[in-house]
Amino acid sequence: SRLILSGSTMTELASSYDPKSFEARLYAEWERAGYFKPSGKGEPYTILLPPPNVTGTLHMGHAFQQTLMDALIRYHRMRGYDTLWQVGTDHAGIATEMVVSRNLALEGKGETRDSLGRDGFIERVWEWKQQSGGTIERQMRRLGASGDWSRSVFTMDPMASKAITDSTGPKISSRE
Repeated sequence: SRLILSGSTMTELASSYDPKSFEARLYAEWERAGYFKPSGKGEPYTILLPPPNVTGTLHMGHAFQQTLMDALIRYHRMRGYDTLWQVGTDHAGIATEMVVSRNLALEGKGETRDSLGRDGFIERVWEWKQQSGGTIERQMRRLGASGDWSRSVFTMDPMASKAITDSTGPKISSRE
């Protein structure tokens, strides 16, 4: 390490780059200050994150994709656009069902998807989402992703489910 003279004080400069000493603190400050939320000023620019499946953790493909989206959002934010990077996770239907069913078997209580019933099983899916989805969001934050976390959506959230049902459900028209 070296000593740096700054004004009338001496500061020790680390001999190597140590991002752990400041990255998490700065990211938390930026998030708390609302820097990743839309400003309400300027032309809107939005990216909807293709939601990663809640069944696991992020991989290099996710990191690459999210780096590109983050660069675009930050670029447009710096140019004065009203940016929103909508983040969230996907319930991954069959894959999540398999993971939760496997976890039930590992618990050794004899519970199954069928023995729990629909509502009981969905409750277990939500428990799994809290565990796994939290991991994915922590990983994205650690990467420095500047998404608006206050708007994070899970595809089984009531609003998201209703939007899908409303857009894909049967349309009945009354023709006379």
